[in-house]
Amino acid sequence: MFFIEKNINKLFQDGYTFFLNPKELNDLVSHLKKNSYFIYHPYLDCEKTILYVKEKPEIILYEIKSPIALRHQDILGTLFSLGIDEHLFGDIIIWNNHYYFYTFKYMNTYFEMELKKIKNANIVLIEKNIKVLEDYTPNYKEITIINSSLRIDSVIAKIIHTNRDSIKELIKDKKIVYNYELLKNGTKNIKENDTFSIRKYGKYKFIKIEGNTKKENLILKIYQYIENNS
Repeated sequence: MFFIEKNINKLFQDGYTFFLNPKELNDLVSHLKKNSYFIYHPYLDCEKTILYVKEKPEIILYEIKSPIALRHQDILGTLFSLGIDEHLFGDIIIWNNHYYFYTFKYMNTYFEMELKKIKNANIVLIEKNIKVLEDYTPNYKEITIINSSLRIDSVIAKIIHTNRDSIKELIKDKKIVYNYELLKNGTKNIKENDTFSIRKYGKYKFIKIEGNTKKENLILKIYQYIENNS
């Protein structure tokens, strides 16, 4: 509740919120009057968005120039190691061997002074035109699994080829994020458009039940997001 109040105050004092993931966005708008705000999407299919009331906030797009290949988790881990709150930067994007992230304009000095290395490699930040990624769309591959139920622990076990006891350990070790929150209960059923991330395995989105087998198992369609770095 504190996070909601903090963003509502910021929205009507500064004119815009922090970067919000889809769950935070839904929670926040449920406390606001309809048509009292606008939603700023830096690009069409972005994950993190910003609410604003009059003018769009000033955000910038940085490209990270690196001498080595980077992964999403490398960039994210470095930002966290600098003590930067996840709500002060937007999506991290890997596209055609380029690395990008969004942040607020007022954060530029901090990033340019503090973000010098990723994975012990010297990097350079270059401010890009915000329109560079207008046509970007997340990349994914479609996978199909056959499972006896929609239980999230069972579905994840099938995806990563393990058993439910192993999934319990991953949950205990806080390695599974479900709909942008740490998964605490593996018995809940997944619903269409639910997303989940498994550390070291990637991010997934449940699309739909495509049908049933002759033995009445479920045929599930799932997207696995992949880093577009080819």
